[in-house]
Amino acid sequence: MGNEIEDVPDISAEWYREVTAFALHTPAWVRDAAGIATDAVPAILFAFLVLGWWRARREDDRRMALALLAPVAVVTAYLASEGVKSVLRLRRPCWDLADVVTVTHCPPYGDWSLPSNHATFAAAAAVALAVLWRGMAVVAPVLALLEAFSRVFVGVHYPHDVAAGLLFGALIAPLVLLAPRSSATALVAAMRRRPALAAVLTTARPPVPPHGR
Repeated sequence: MGNEIEDVPDISAEWYREVTAFALHTPAWVRDAAGIATDAVPAILFAFLVLGWWRARREDDRRMALALLAPVAVVTAYLASEGVKSVLRLRRPCWDLADVVTVTHCPPYGDWSLPSNHATFAAAAAVALAVLWRGMAVVAPVLALLEAFSRVFVGVHYPHDVAAGLLFGALIAPLVLLAPRSSATALVAAMRRRPALAAVLTTARPPVPPHGR
């Protein structure tokens, strides 16, 4: 089927139609699960970031610095993607393809399409988790890919929207996460010596200053 939507690659529009048509032929419980998962996966990834911080309390200053920088990297990637969306102002497929029935409701006008915020968030979180926590090096990217696919499956994004989001998040997160790590590590080392901050940064007890006479 030809594509007459401006600024949308033909192959992306074709894949979108194929995936959304496939989605409608899946069992109702699959569609319901996808509708829940597409918003739940980012929350799950964020929960893993919080768990990464909690684990880092037992580890060295560098690991804690990465744990604190991880959410900063994710939020930075998300805000950057939102800025790009506001500049490009590209329309969502469910606004223009009236013949396509989607699994979930279409976002309101003004919530633009490219890049996908959900995919950006998921990719940035996956990169941050892979750097912070070796055990998440496979799980987190798989969750990010599932999140990206789910955005097409439920009908709210073209494939190239989520591909751009994945790339965007995967490129921005390591820059924010790794560039300041030396100074962040030194800052964490200093903060861990302060009793007021030690409880959230380490499981070790801070040194007790000697009492003056």
